[in-house]
Amino acid sequence: MEKKRVNVITMGCSKNLVDSEVLLNQLEKGRYEVVHDSSEVGFDAVFVNTCGFIHDAKQESVDMILDYVEAKKRGDIGKLYVMGCLSERYQKDLEQEIPEVDRYFGKFDLKAMVDELKVTYQPEYIYERKITTPSHFAYLKIAEGCNRSCSFCAIPMMTGRHNSRTLESLVKEARYLAKKGVREILLIAQELSYYGIDIYGKNQLPELIEQISAIEGIEWIRLHYLYPTKFPYEILPVMRENPKVCKYIDMPLQHIANPVLKNMLRHVTREETEALIRRIKEEVPGVILRTTMLVGFPGETEANFEELKQFIADTQFERLGVFPYSHEEGTYASRKFTDDVPEEVKQARADEIMELQQQISAELNRNKIGQMFNVLVDREEDGFFIGRTEFDSPEVDGEVFISSDQKLKTGDFYNVKITGSEDYDLYGTLIPE
Repeated sequence: MEKKRVNVITMGCSKNLVDSEVLLNQLEKGRYEVVHDSSEVGFDAVFVNTCGFIHDAKQESVDMILDYVEAKKRGDIGKLYVMGCLSERYQKDLEQEIPEVDRYFGKFDLKAMVDELKVTYQPEYIYERKITTPSHFAYLKIAEGCNRSCSFCAIPMMTGRHNSRTLESLVKEARYLAKKGVREILLIAQELSYYGIDIYGKNQLPELIEQISAIEGIEWIRLHYLYPTKFPYEILPVMRENPKVCKYIDMPLQHIANPVLKNMLRHVTREETEALIRRIKEEVPGVILRTTMLVGFPGETEANFEELKQFIADTQFERLGVFPYSHEEGTYASRKFTDDVPEEVKQARADEIMELQQQISAELNRNKIGQMFNVLVDREEDGFFIGRTEFDSPEVDGEVFISSDQKLKTGDFYNVKITGSEDYDLYGTLIPE
């Protein structure tokens, strides 16, 4: 009997990707043929795993759903299902607006999704996933939800309160990933800083890192995301002393002007933020910081924005992204403040920040010429072997383009001398062993 085919489309963040991988594995165990993000037709069922983060992400998810509605009308696919954050938040609205979808599922409806396809749900295999990333790196979601109440953020309305997974379950999953050939594990959650407090009464992130680093085959452990408020200082000695922990901290700061931080409900000041950055760099020599900024928040003045620009220029973040503010219904900011910064001003400010960061990144990269780095090779493309240093996370950071006469193996580490640079990427040659 020919297997039925299912395609899962993932929108949004890496946390959504993990959810898709878990679903794919459950369906595959139920004898479905499963694929991820395929553009082909002819599937018996398609799941669209949606994002509900900000307006643009929501619109992209809606557009994807509508594309598959048309595919269903043409007979190119069978059943159409929608899951994830957008569906969790707007299920009733979506059911009314796009009734052609066969069924909407919330973010935590895995069993219902599996049941819908007449597959026996197997919770004992929940730690297993069908890895959709290159086989040498994978994301490990250590918690759901968020206890922060940032005034601009709608995510807690979709994911609920912070809910840590147990140490035992995470170590078990990490061992499974290592057996599959994963060498780099990226720890993800809406907020790593709270890990374990709800279960164990204290932050257990250092203990989790130590246990995962003891697993044979795991070479890099990377952290996404830590918040400046109630920062878990206990991870700094672990990062400094454990060679498997990448000296890389992803810490979204959002802003630096105290009036804006106050209205964002970030519960941190500029002075505290600067002291935190100094301490991180003192305790972990060589660490690099990735951050995210949010511009155009209600009431952000030109002076506030100029203060932010100067802070970025002074701090010289190695990695930085920026979002224009999105007025999300149901958030504290949408109830408390008027969305008074024009959209064109928001975008212009975001563009200014990225232009500044481009200059910073270009200068920092030029300073790397002549240095040696351990590089993990991700792929071969256009005559180069392309990889990353421990200071680069996949998909969001720069890459190293390696020239080599010998064949390099994807998923292996090589010593590389940097010979050239661009704004965000580096060029290098293999150092003979």
